[in-house]
Amino acid sequence: MKVERVLVVASILAFSLPVSAGDLTIGALGQNDFRLLSDDLGAALSYKPLTPAEPLGITGFDMGIAATGTRLKNSAVFLQASGEDVSTAPVPSLRFNKGLPLGIDVGAMMGGVPGTDIRVWGAELRYAIIRGGAAVPAVGIRGSYTKLAGVDQLDFNTRGLDVSISKGFLFFTPYAGVGRVWSTSTPKDVPALSKESFSQNKVFVGANLNFGLTNLAFEGDRTGEATSYGLKLGFRF
Repeated sequence: MKVERVLVVASILAFSLPVSAGDLTIGALGQNDFRLLSDDLGAALSYKPLTPAEPLGITGFDMGIAATGTRLKNSAVFLQASGEDVSTAPVPSLRFNKGLPLGIDVGAMMGGVPGTDIRVWGAELRYAIIRGGAAVPAVGIRGSYTKLAGVDQLDFNTRGLDVSISKGFLFFTPYAGVGRVWSTSTPKDVPALSKESFSQNKVFVGANLNFGLTNLAFEGDRTGEATSYGLKLGFRF
């Protein structure tokens, strides 16, 4: 399957590229450009659900490989900081979600931006306010966290809170959500720059398709002024 091959290759690249390629350096940036770079990182590296609101249940799990692409609003600043001339930042990742009792799900992801030293890991905790059923949609509230790794000059993290809704129709489950992302971007050993803390609104829509042993999810996300698209291929039970 062509989509599966693309995702596998993208995930391998995310973890196999040497960290010396495209090192992110912020020492030459002014404060305004540092904030613009941080805005794009907040949109690109914040947690993307790629899953509907309905809980997995105590025996359920969802695992797979994913790739998201964020259209950078400040690609010229990203080029200056990383040496990579890209308008869309790809973030391949490995992802895992597990159902727990009482309508609670937990999840984790790890990925990176190919061609740079940017690596990211994240986690989520979701509670189904309404678990859903044949005639009732599921509604869930999620808290999420992501952390930048691999960059010597920058300490960066995001915290997210969102509410989502989904309703299954046979093998097809559309979903949507709204929330907010808080980012903290702290320069390390760069005296000329100061910490930036800010928040961005978040909206997302997606669809999950389950074909027995194969699960496919598509998602569009708008965080701040940047748009991201995501695709996940894996297994969901």
